[in-house]
Amino acid sequence: MSNPELIEYPCDFPIKVMGATRDDFAQTIVEVVQGHAPDFNVAAVEMRASSGGKYISLTCTVRATSREQLDNIYRALTSHPYVKVVL
Repeated sequence: MSNPELIEYPCDFPIKVMGATRDDFAQTIVEVVQGHAPDFNVAAVEMRASSGGKYISLTCTVRATSREQLDNIYRALTSHPYVKVVL
């Protein structure tokens, strides 16, 4: 039985990254994503702070070219010490 891809590549794929509020959080996350998606459009990043201001979330929409690329981005983000959750 084959396992067909559920996603057709290339496609725009949103990745939500959450962590504690830090001055360099957004820049650091953008650099991690750009390491795997050099054409990542930084202007498209959506940033939202939690109601108490303790946490921040970024939605980074990448132009995904393969499952391997997405897996590498997720691995890099989830292993970063600033990151609490990646969706």
